Amino acid sequence: MPSSSASTTDATKSASASGGVQSLERAFDLLERMADAGGEVGLSELSASSGLPLPTIHRLMRTLVACGYVRQQANRRYALGPRLIRLGESASRLLGTWARPYLARLVEETGETANMALLDGDEIVYVAQVPSKHSMRMFTEVGRRVLPHSTGVGKALLAHTSAEEVRALLSRTGMPAATEKTITTPDGFLDALELVRRVGYAVDDNEQEIGVRCLAVPVPNSPTAAAISISGPAGRVTEEATQRIVPVLQEVARDLSEALANTAGAQPHA
Repeated sequence: MPSSSASTTDATKSASASGGVQSLERAFDLLERMADAGGEVGLSELSASSGLPLPTIHRLMRTLVACGYVRQQANRRYALGPRLIRLGESASRLLGTWARPYLARLVEETGETANMALLDGDEIVYVAQVPSKHSMRMFTEVGRRVLPHSTGVGKALLAHTSAEEVRALLSRTGMPAATEKTITTPDGFLDALELVRRVGYAVDDNEQEIGVRCLAVPVPNSPTAAAISISGPAGRVTEEATQRIVPVLQEVARDLSEALANTAGAQPHA
């Protein structure tokens, strides 16, 4: 962990280099640290992780509480506030809008329906889809929520999460069987995640719906954990087709990642 002086100096340099407002950068940094900590923290924890002095953190948190972005709990710890929900929902929709041209490219190159999904709490939420041109095609409603253990995107999103965190998530959600192929044990799911890490992509093989196969990969360095996938009839998304489709999925995920990074780094006009 960096020392307090080093962290504070880094924050100062960042604000100076970007021409931004240091207090704003610090406030957003604290919100992200709260999110990384599970959404609720104490001031001393924030001070230790950020390197900022307690009076500075207290002043910033007081402002965030007044604006509704943070709330103070009865135990005097601080939690992310409800006003962030509207921002998050709008950002998710915008992320889906940015992704659509890349999903359209996936459909063009693979012939199958393309999806984008995020991990929202303990659930998977679909934020964008471009349907296949085939008369027999898969359709998932944008906004639909599913549990991670029975989906390819769920496996892709959780592949690099620690085993302890995955077990905790599964204990909260349960592992109901959507089909007879659904993985219903934590050990079985952890084995599936190990396979994802080894081969570089995830498969839903009739696990969410009989007759449907999905292939998924994470979007590298996405500002929020995201994955893209294709889904189609098992008769078309065969093992042979998988070898052709996966490199396309991985290339599109990399290109989408670059586009998101460029968007995030774009400076507003004066």
